[in-house]
This record gives sequence, structure tokens and C-alpha cells, in this order.
Amino acid sequence: MTQTTFGARSANRYLRDSLATASPAALLVMLYDRLVLDLQRAENAQLEGDRETAHTNLMHAQEIVDELRTSLDVEAWDGGPNLMALYTWLSQELIAANLSGDATRTAACRTVTVEPLAEAWREAALEHLSGGSAAGHGVA
Repeated sequence: MTQTTFGARSANRYLRDSLATASPAALLVMLYDRLVLDLQRAENAQLEGDRETAHTNLMHAQEIVDELRTSLDVEAWDGGPNLMALYTWLSQELIAANLSGDATRTAACRTVTVEPLAEAWREAALEHLSGGSAAGHGVA
């Protein structure tokens, strides 16, 4: 076994253990962090004319949004239906950005929608960990 293989295996094991032991709030934050990363990578690839890499990252971003939609309990809090509508819109925008190869559209999804939501969920998760309440994706 090479050092690189050992390092990759250790990283994979760390990631697997982190996911297995993470709270629902931490998992939600991790999903949003990955969604932001996918959108950044897709935007960069679109700017460089690399449609294949952009497509791969936008497809992964869509899978994350689909997971967020299916895990959302719209009746758990007043904002649930609006968040569901936002996820539906975001999914459509990601498809359109992928088909058009429009980096500006991808960037707008990230900066106007996903990053503010990621920050809000991060704050809710921290509040939850400190003993406050947070609701929505089963965080409470």
C-alpha cells in the first residue's frame, strides 16, 4: 500500500465516520457547503468553457437540492412551503444554467439563494447546538 492510497483511505474513513456520527443539523450544513462548492466549480468550469465539468457539478448540485426537497417537512414550520417553492425554483434554475452553460445564472443561484440559505442554516445549527431551537429540516 502506498502512502497516497493510505491517505485516501484514511480520508474516506474520516468522511464516512463524520457522516455517520453527524447530527441532522450538521448534515444539513454539510449539504449546503457541498452545494456551494458544486456551484462554484460549475461556474468556474462554465467560464473556462468546460461544459463536461460544469455539467457534472450542476448535476450533483441538483441531486443535493432534490435531497433537501425530499427531507423538508413543509408542515414543521410556517416557512416550510416557501422554502419548498424556493427549492423547486432553484432546481429549475440549475437545469436551465446547465442547458445554457450560463455562468452568470449559476453564480446567481449561488450568491443570491444558496449562500444566504447556507449561512442561515449554519446559524440555526449553531443555535441548536448551544441549546436554542431550530426547525425545518428536522433540526429541532
